[in-house]
Amino acid sequence: MTTSQLAAGYHRKCTDRLAALQVLFDREAWSDVIRESQEVVELALKGILRGVGIDPPKWHDVGGLLLEHAAKIPGISLAELDALAKASKKLRKEREFSFCGDIDFIPTEEYDRTDARAALDHARDATRALGQVLSHLRES
Repeated sequence: MTTSQLAAGYHRKCTDRLAALQVLFDREAWSDVIRESQEVVELALKGILRGVGIDPPKWHDVGGLLLEHAAKIPGISLAELDALAKASKKLRKEREFSFCGDIDFIPTEEYDRTDARAALDHARDATRALGQVLSHLRES
């Protein structure tokens, strides 16, 4: 298996998860949309890195690496990469709270439609970016 095949597999997983995210959004499961969106963004960004030959680390927010290697990433502007890195950082901060909460933070009560919509949009943007990178790599 090549890194480009693995990156393409990540894109498939992201696309499938977006469909599941829409179900969660329709059910108004706002905290679950946020948690699962973080995972889609993480997977998409790691897919971008893999696509250009960089083995991503095992941590959740790889946005800094995306910016560090921006010159190697085809088809995505620096502004778009910066937006993806910011989304990754923001969602990483929400990862645990959106899933388990805390004694004074009930996830099902703390998040709303606006929060979930923003997270879902980030997941869609990251998946689209991975698709663009893969398309550019296939063309070259």
